[in-house]
Amino acid sequence: QVQLVESGGGLVQAGGSLRLSCAASGRTASLYAMGWFRQAPGKEREFVAAITRGGTSTDYADSVKGRFTVSRLNMKNTVYLQMNTLKPEDTAVYYCVADAAYQVTATPNYWGQGTQVTVSS
Repeated sequence: QVQLVESGGGLVQAGGSLRLSCAASGRTASLYAMGWFRQAPGKEREFVAAITRGGTSTDYADSVKGRFTVSRLNMKNTVYLQMNTLKPEDTAVYYCVADAAYQVTATPNYWGQGTQVTVSS
């Protein structure tokens, strides 16, 4: 079992930045690919970014490429999402995920509770 706790969400103006953190407990986080999904009001949950177990490979949704950066620090069992040049359409609840596969799939094994990110125009 892996427990995931997100932090770092909040309210920011368009063009601003936020950094989300996700602390994993339970089994060692380095055993899992990790990443982020988000869900905006009235929309389906969507993939945002992911990083492989060793941190050697990353993947991003087209909508966030060049603005968001995912990273991890396995010795702290933590994954991060640095979000720059935020847009109102980035407003959503952001969920941290952990996947036993080499890369994050569409159905990760574990989900956090989510953290709200609101970008004002």
